[in-house]
Amino acid sequence: MNPRIVVIDYKMGNLRSVKKGFEHAGVEGVTVSDDAGQVAAADGIMLPGVGAFRDAAHNLREAGLWDTILERLSAGVPFLGICLGMQLLASLGLEDGEWEGLGVVPGRCERLPGEVKVPHIGWNTVSYPVSSPLFDGIEEGSAFYFVHSYHLVPQDPSCIIGLADYGVPFAAAVQKQDCFAVQFHPEKSSAAGLRLLANFGRIVEEGA
Repeated sequence: MNPRIVVIDYKMGNLRSVKKGFEHAGVEGVTVSDDAGQVAAADGIMLPGVGAFRDAAHNLREAGLWDTILERLSAGVPFLGICLGMQLLASLGLEDGEWEGLGVVPGRCERLPGEVKVPHIGWNTVSYPVSSPLFDGIEEGSAFYFVHSYHLVPQDPSCIIGLADYGVPFAAAVQKQDCFAVQFHPEKSSAAGLRLLANFGRIVEEGA
């Protein structure tokens, strides 16, 4: 039986490209859903997203998905956040005000420094300060595709598994147990991105 990964639909991103990315990576059993019951029954969860922190948090709460995500994370279900899905793991988002995040990775979601052009769009290399199964088989210094104006600044830098540089170094990927998140878009990052999605599929399979 294939592991079941649910890509959470909260009306904040190109979900079709994420699902297609999994398919191209050879990961089966991927469903896109906004149903909290399906998320609660999943073997793995992905939270993608493009847009504003405040709107994303609101949509997740309105759909009854906020508490479900926290419950599944507490239960150790593998999780992958992409872009805004990574930023929402912060305790606090600082985009047009202050907004409560999921608090899974204590820290703040802050705007990229004022001296750099935002949004940050394009390919950047990523280095690995510590090893992680999410980057298995992906050469250090591989390039991934970024589109963002904000970034997660963790209180505890030991959770950073990927670093990129855009004027200043920033967290390109984080991990806490089986909760993983990346600021870049693996579904748009060619072979390296597909390998990352395949790695997450394997993590889910091993935990199922």
